[in-house]
Order: sequence, then structure tokens, then C-alpha cells
Amino acid sequence: MGAGRDAAALFDEVIESPERLRALFPPVHERAAVKVIDHIDPICRRYIAASPFVLIATRGADGRLDVSPKGDPAGFVQVLDAHTLAIPDRPGNNRLDSFGNLLAHPEIALLFLIPGNGDTLRVSGTAQLVQDARLQAQMARNGREPALILIVHVEEAYTHCPRCMVRSGLWSPDRWPDLGEVPTLAEALSAHVALATGQRDPESPPRPAGDEGGSPP
Repeated sequence: MGAGRDAAALFDEVIESPERLRALFPPVHERAAVKVIDHIDPICRRYIAASPFVLIATRGADGRLDVSPKGDPAGFVQVLDAHTLAIPDRPGNNRLDSFGNLLAHPEIALLFLIPGNGDTLRVSGTAQLVQDARLQAQMARNGREPALILIVHVEEAYTHCPRCMVRSGLWSPDRWPDLGEVPTLAEALSAHVALATGQRDPESPPRPAGDEGGSPP
């Protein structure tokens, strides 16, 4: 939907108040309402130690939100203490979207996933980008130290129920979609770069047999 379009003309109702929003749902369960803690306890540590994948949400100087995936062997996010996490930077596309956002707005949110496990861990707080010789050496992988470390100062942490995982079948191979029609990264880049530069998109090559798509680390 383009900016400036009147949503009220397109839909039956646009929800505009907390009171109206709450009226559409049953009361929140007491345990769900009070499950948020302000630190990384032993339970949270176990989730983080088992997680090889985390989604990072940040907000840019222009106010736009961004979600970026980070992955490494399980336990790559280190718990420095009950209120501090350390996430190593790994080689990527060098756009530095999340890092640039954090320089403008330090607020951050994390979602930890564990393959095969429906439960997730949500963490939020503020972040800093640091260089620290000892920590960078400790978090080196394949002989290569991270260029910097993302430090997260934890303010909230809580577990999330597995209903979304059950409904999506995310960890159930028999429910995974056929990837034959999913664009490859090469197809997407070709088409989107053409849009950005005004060039004609060359015909995308067919997906090779056995190619599951994705991007290099």
C-alpha cells in the first residue's frame, strides 16, 4: 500500500486505539502478562547456548525498521553477564544496515531460534558497537577475528510459545514448500538491481537441479 493512501477507504475498519485493540481479544493470561524478566537468567542462557540463529531488529535514522538475520554455530552469541550479550560480526554484504541503524538509535530486539524447537527467546534493550582485542580473539572463527562486536545491554527477556512454529510447520520437512518456484538470490539481485538502475533485467537462468537457493555466509 503506497504512502498517503486512505486505509479507511480500503478496509471495513482501521484499529486506532489500544481500547479497541484489546476489545478484539480475550484477556491476556496472567502468566503471559508477568513472564518478562529484566536479565539473562539460567533458563535464557540455555536457549542462547543452543541457538545458531538470531533475528536482529533495529531502527534507522529515517525511522524505518529493519530485521537482519545472524547465524553461526550454536552458542555464537555469548552471555558476558546477566545483562550483557556479545554477538560477533561475520563477513557479509558490507551494507552495515543494522550497525548504521544502531549508531542513530541504540534500541535493539533479538529473536533466538533453535532448529527443531518451537519455543523462541525474545530479548530487547540497547546496543553498542565495540572493538575489544581479547573478546575479538575469543570469538574468532576459522582463524578470522570479527571486525567488531555487537554488545547488547539487556532490558527485557522472555520466551515465546510455539504456536506460530506449529502452524507454519517450520521444522516439519513434510510440510516444507516446493522450492522449484522460489527465486534464487541471483534472480532476485538481477531483477532488483535492474529496477534500481533502470536497466533491463536479463532473462534469469533456471534453477539448477538440487539448488536450494540462499546466499553465501
